[in-house]
Amino acid sequence: MSEKNLDRLTPREIVAELDKYIVGQKKAKRAVAVALRNRIRRLKLDPEVREDIAPKNILMIGPTGVGKTEIARRLAKLAGSPFIKVEATKYTEVGYVGRDVESMIRDLMAAGVQMVKQEMQETVTADAEKRAEDALLDLLLPGTGKKPKETKPPEGPVVRPMGAFSISPSNGNGSLMGAAIQVGIPVSRQQAGGNDDTPEISSNIADSPAEEPAADAGTQKGSGNQKDSTREKFRTMLREGKLEDRLVEITINQSPQFPAFEMMGGGMEDLESSLSGIAGFFGGGKKKKLLPVSRAREILIAEESEKLIDRDRVSDEARQRVCETGIVFIDEIDKIAVKGDRGGGGPDVSREGVQRDILPIVEGAVVNTKWGPVDTSHILFVAAGAFNVSKPSDLIPELQGRFPLRVELESLGKAEFLRILTEPKNALTKQYVDLLATEGVEIEFTPDSIDRLAALAAEVNSRLENIGARRLHTIMEALLEELSFEAPDIAPTKISITESYVNERLQDLVVDNDLGRYIL
Repeated sequence: MSEKNLDRLTPREIVAELDKYIVGQKKAKRAVAVALRNRIRRLKLDPEVREDIAPKNILMIGPTGVGKTEIARRLAKLAGSPFIKVEATKYTEVGYVGRDVESMIRDLMAAGVQMVKQEMQETVTADAEKRAEDALLDLLLPGTGKKPKETKPPEGPVVRPMGAFSISPSNGNGSLMGAAIQVGIPVSRQQAGGNDDTPEISSNIADSPAEEPAADAGTQKGSGNQKDSTREKFRTMLREGKLEDRLVEITINQSPQFPAFEMMGGGMEDLESSLSGIAGFFGGGKKKKLLPVSRAREILIAEESEKLIDRDRVSDEARQRVCETGIVFIDEIDKIAVKGDRGGGGPDVSREGVQRDILPIVEGAVVNTKWGPVDTSHILFVAAGAFNVSKPSDLIPELQGRFPLRVELESLGKAEFLRILTEPKNALTKQYVDLLATEGVEIEFTPDSIDRLAALAAEVNSRLENIGARRLHTIMEALLEELSFEAPDIAPTKISITESYVNERLQDLVVDNDLGRYIL
């Protein structure tokens, strides 16, 4: 986003934007809003002062399904920042088989490169479409797009120095100094018999009369006009969509796919980069395909867009954006916390090792990627976990100190479920209305039915495992399963979802604990 747009993102505006998609959790929204605003303020400072200001990383504590991931994702999308969500449980300590923690920065850099590349491709879309159109015309009308070869002017005389010499007169009075040169007029390729390896010197520049090219000028001009006219007719048909199904043969650049495998420790990304660099020597290259014009246009536009953007500029811009505004969301961080009463040994050794490996990344380190080194000193890290088994104090003290802001997210009840079903832009009820509308089935949720759905979700969460707002997804799927199955057969129709309809479909599941546990 531009600096002007970022200035408009005040903490109050950020919270208001998050309210459109996430219900409740005011404390968490205020914390991330302040963190984002501080990053905007930091970018306005002098470079000397800017380097000393580190981001205030955030630790979110709360049960599953209350909006921790959604808050971080919406925040990154709002600010236009490179964002990556990772699970702490998929990383292993150095020396174990698995992914090392530095790969999260490589993934973030890959996301940043893709973001910048997409933005730059949008700026060259018009040029890419024009070049793709010309390429399609060349495929449809071979030979019409070639420009006539320009007649090269006759080459001038060749002058080569042969060295200096000295002559002494017979009378002995002094000496004369001079330089020897070789002068020759080269013969053109046609005049020399088409062989450039045996140049000859000749004084005859042109053996053919000067009137001969003029005699054919009218014929060549008429042929060129006819080709141009045909090409423009095809261009008009192409723009009107009359040639979409015609087949053309295009050449596609291909690179071989190497099988994925794991290796001990780090360096996997470097190995992949090296393999991709020598891909052309192992079967990669070009492949011809016969495709319709509609599909060929997409491929040609993508290829032309790649040619028009500067890859070095993409890498530099992405690296700067990642270092200054990148956001890493580390989920399930409570799963690698070591409980104090458990002591050492077993898998806890690896868990504590992962914490030690994460520590330098969060503190600030330089990670090598195939796009260049990335400094993590000013990347914002947001960690989250339920901490229903372990506690934040079970993390190693150094890692706790790198997350100075701690926010506890509240559990969701009936009131929050009621708002989730109606208020957000992407509310579940709106999603199902739109989905079934594609089949010609119009459904309408009455206020009583929505209230009953919220109450059932809260009740099931209280008796079974509390999975937060995710319970609404299971409730809605069970409610509309039969209707979704029969929608193509009963369309078009209009159905009202009432409280009695909800009770009829869900009452048995809620009453039977075993059945409810299995399905919900």
